[in-house]
Amino acid sequence: MNTPEEAPPRRLRGLPSRLANQAALTANRIVDRALAQAGVRRYHYALLATLEEYGPASQAGLVRRTGIDRSDMVAIVNDLAERDCLKRAPDPEDRRRNIITITPAGRARLVELDRLIAAAQEEFLAPLPPADREHLIDLLTRLVEPHEDRRQGIGSIR
Repeated sequence: MNTPEEAPPRRLRGLPSRLANQAALTANRIVDRALAQAGVRRYHYALLATLEEYGPASQAGLVRRTGIDRSDMVAIVNDLAERDCLKRAPDPEDRRRNIITITPAGRARLVELDRLIAAAQEEFLAPLPPADREHLIDLLTRLVEPHEDRRQGIGSIR
C-alpha cells in the first residue's frame, strides 16, 4: 500500500487508462513469473497457442495473427524449433517461405503452459469474486475489441 508521500495525486488515481495500465503491469509480472518456471516467455505461449488453434502458418501470417514483431518472431521460432515444439518446412507453393507447424512435443508443452497461465490468472484475479471476474472480462473485451485494428504490435498473452 502506498504511504501518503508515495500516493499518486487524486486526479491520477481515478483515471481509467492509468488503472488499466497498472492492472496490466501487475498481470504481466504475474504471467512472466509463472511462465519463467517453464523457461519460456509470453511470446512462446502465444505462438504455440496460435499454431494449436489455427494450424500451420507462415511466419508472416503468425506475425499478423499474434501481433509479435517480425524481428522477434524469428528468434521465437528458432527457440521453439530447438526445443522440438514446432517445425519449419518450405511452403510447397512458395519455396522462399517457411510454414510453421506445432509438433506433438509442442502440444504437450502447451498443456503444461496452459496450467501455468491458469494459475497466473487465478493469482491476478484472486481479489475478485467469480461474478466480478466475469464482469471484468466482459468490460475489458468491450473496451479492447473496437480498437483491435489499431493495436499493431500489441499481441500476446497478459
